[in-house]
Formats: sequence, structure tokens, C-alpha cells
Amino acid sequence: MDIDLLKLIHIISSTVLFGTGLGTAFHGLASNLRGDLRAIVVGNKNVVLADWIFTTPAVIVQPATGVALALQEGWPLDSHWILASIALYIFVGACWLPVVWLQMRMAKIAEACLETGAPLPREYKRYFWWWFALGWPAFISMLVIFWLMVAKPQF
Repeated sequence: MDIDLLKLIHIISSTVLFGTGLGTAFHGLASNLRGDLRAIVVGNKNVVLADWIFTTPAVIVQPATGVALALQEGWPLDSHWILASIALYIFVGACWLPVVWLQMRMAKIAEACLETGAPLPREYKRYFWWWFALGWPAFISMLVIFWLMVAKPQF
């Protein structure tokens, strides 16, 4: 594959991954903090849908294009900045997988509450705060990965 096309795909994919993460975090947080159960249901559905449509493909494309770029550019895969990026990417994934489960669970709970007229249970609020808490280390790790990709520090 042409190196410029590969770089473009990698950059667009990273933008989609980061942008969707930031956008869904904002949308999920804003809809939940409103306290309006209908807004919470819609917000949760949109967050889950965006993860399936945008985040999941980007999660797959990123390592594939990253490895292909490293090989084409002649960067050793055992370079410290590449290894650090991979470790952080795995860490982000370790945060994201439970977040996906939490989002789906929260969506089901909120929808059931809307249908029955029940208030959100304590379990929902606990899931929400775990969802919120797991987003921060993933977000910061993504920023560090961006820096590593740009700076390629030789440490």
C-alpha cells in the first residue's frame, strides 16, 4: 500500500477513535447529568451505537495500520516509543472493554426504568461513575500515544 495512503488511513482512524471517544463521553455525561430519564435513554443508545459504528472499526484499523507504517518506514517494532504506544493502547483497550459493557448495561437499565416509570436504581449510578472513572485514564493515555506518534522520542 502507498505510504501516504497508509498514513492518511492511520491518522483518520486515530481521529475517529479519539473524537468518538471524546464525543460519546461528553454526550453520555451531559445526558446523564441532566437527570431527564428520556434524555438518558437516548444518550445511552447513541453512545452505544457510536461505539459500534465508529470506535470498533477504528480500534481494529489502528494497530493494523500502525504496524504496517512501522514496517514500511523501517522503524523497529521494539523501539521504545512503539512499545510504549502498544502498551498504552492495550491499557486503553482494557479500560474500553468494561466501558462498552457498562454502556450497554446502563442503556438497558435506563430503558427499563423509562418503560416502567421506575427511578434509576443505585446500581445504574454505580455503573455510571465507573464508566466516567474509566474514561479518564483512557483519555490521558490516548493523548500520550498521540505525543509518542508525533515526537517518536528515543528514550
